[in-house]
Amino acid sequence: MAELMLFRRGADGRDMELPGSTVALEVELQRRVEAGMEQMLGIRFLASEYPTGPWHRGRIDTLGLDENGSPVVIEYKKGSDSGVLSQAVSYMSWLDSAHHEFEALVRKVLGAEAAESIDWRRPRMVCIAGGYSHHDRVAVQRLSERIDLVRYRAFEGGLLSLLLVDSSPGSPSAASPGRNRERDAAAGSSLTAATVRPLAGVSLVPDCLRDLYTEVDDALTAWGEVEVAPLRHYIAYRRLLNMASVIFRPKHGTILVYLRLDPDTVTLEEGFTRDMRGIGHLGTGDLEVRISSAADLERASPLIRRTFEAA
Repeated sequence: MAELMLFRRGADGRDMELPGSTVALEVELQRRVEAGMEQMLGIRFLASEYPTGPWHRGRIDTLGLDENGSPVVIEYKKGSDSGVLSQAVSYMSWLDSAHHEFEALVRKVLGAEAAESIDWRRPRMVCIAGGYSHHDRVAVQRLSERIDLVRYRAFEGGLLSLLLVDSSPGSPSAASPGRNRERDAAAGSSLTAATVRPLAGVSLVPDCLRDLYTEVDDALTAWGEVEVAPLRHYIAYRRLLNMASVIFRPKHGTILVYLRLDPDTVTLEEGFTRDMRGIGHLGTGDLEVRISSAADLERASPLIRRTFEAA
């Protein structure tokens, strides 16, 4: 089991470990995460204690929409619970049958634009608990649903840690591909069937950028375990949140990499790095890095490493 250790330096200059614990009440954890969901998980809040109706017979702790437009169900457990995965699968089943209901909720809370951008191919379940058994971690790898197992610990001084201990990337849903293709066509996606091809089964990239993307992909996955999620308009590199997003510009021979890095901590270079705060763009990340060559990628490597070290 992955374990997070937290230390505080004492007056004598020596570090002392802070003991972590679970919360006294499950609702404490739920309310705290819901209040900071976008910062903690990259998920926008939709509803709390949402009823699933007479067939599924449950109340979903939290519903949300993540930064990639994927519907998200979040469940909390104060400690360890052997039933967390069966509950997760049940609620994912409800989500699959409640597209119109979920879309209406998104439209009401986040607006029409968010509702139109929902990506039903990769719905997601996030379980936040005090711990998971070995059997939970084995089982999650056998499920077709996209499930993140997150372990939390509360520390003195109001500190809260969230640690992704295991994740099932899931399989893109076959239930809605036609609908997503229609939305892609309406949006004028540059990744058309005539210009793209699979790369190592990971994503679709323009032929002219295939070799360069192979190097970019290596750089983005060199610093730890990362999920590579090909989406409609970009490729997301994520742990618990997106760390980087990759977009192709074949006409310019350029790959745009958006990093979750504070632009104020970077010396910006015209034509290479750009502060994207307040500028709308596909993908997520406040720092844009333009990569057109191996030399550009070498210059970008320290920024990529900083991004993943800060994750």
